[in-house]
Amino acid sequence: MIISHRDLSDDTLKNLIEHFVLQEGTEYGEQDISLGQKVLEVKQQLERGVAVIVYSELHETVNIVPAQRFAHKP
Repeated sequence: MIISHRDLSDDTLKNLIEHFVLQEGTEYGEQDISLGQKVLEVKQQLERGVAVIVYSELHETVNIVPAQRFAHKP
C-alpha cells in the first residue's frame, strides 16, 4: 500500500527518511554529504513523486522506493 508523505507528521516523515538513508548506505562518490542533505534530497523526491512510501502488510514494514516500480506497464 502506498502512503502519501503528506499523511505523516513532520517528525514521523523525518524519522522515516533518516532511517531509510542510514539503512541504505548509499555511495555518493568522493563527496561527503551530510545526513541533513540526504534527508532533504529524499524528501524532495517524495514531493516530486519520484519516490513513494510503501507499507507492506505482509511484512509489516515501511520503505521508500522508486515510484517507477508502481508505474503501469502496458
